[in-house]
Amino acid sequence: MNFDFSFLPKYWGYFNYGVLVTVMISVCVVFLGTILGVLVALAKRSNIKLLNYLVSFYVWVFRGTPMVVQIMIAFLWMNFKSAPTIGFGTVELDFSRLIPGIIILSLNSGAYISEIVRAGIEAVPKGQVEAAYSLGIKPAKAMRYVVLPQAFKNILPALGNEFITIIKDSSLLQTIGIMELWNGAQTVLATTYVPLEPLLFAAFYYLMLTTVLTAGQKWLENRLGKGQKA
Repeated sequence: MNFDFSFLPKYWGYFNYGVLVTVMISVCVVFLGTILGVLVALAKRSNIKLLNYLVSFYVWVFRGTPMVVQIMIAFLWMNFKSAPTIGFGTVELDFSRLIPGIIILSLNSGAYISEIVRAGIEAVPKGQVEAAYSLGIKPAKAMRYVVLPQAFKNILPALGNEFITIIKDSSLLQTIGIMELWNGAQTVLATTYVPLEPLLFAAFYYLMLTTVLTAGQKWLENRLGKGQKA
């Protein structure tokens, strides 16, 4: 089979800017999702029953429904029609679509990260907490300075995997017209009438992104592992 990538010099910008938008979305989602996940995990450990029920319901809903359905509901429900559209290289960023997309992906990611954080907290030996209490450290400070730093080391691989998942799942935002990498590839396909090669090139870009992230994750894990041994 002969492949034709002659369209690349003219349409390279769609892929490059699509990658930048994908990375931007993913960084925002992981940052917001991690904060939300930590808060939800701590709320699930609360003695306040109503709060516990609310966050459990949130996790149940977002883990039990397809992300593409959540994206469509968020886009139709959230009204950001007054949000601006900004030129971004060869494409335009429509914030009336981008904001709901980032919000719903963050909510979805937060539901999964909350379970990751909860498991990481429970993996910290109880003796560490008891030792902190015996030194007169209050529960809130013990959680912040003793439990969470150790839990972070436990959950780092899972958080890295979540980042990689978001990189790939951000392609679902093309259903509401966000010009990320996958939508950029489909635009090139529709413009050039080249059916396969734009999709192959987009897949190559995704593979490079996830490979770099995986390598970075392993490097960080090794650094933390050396610190623990020392």
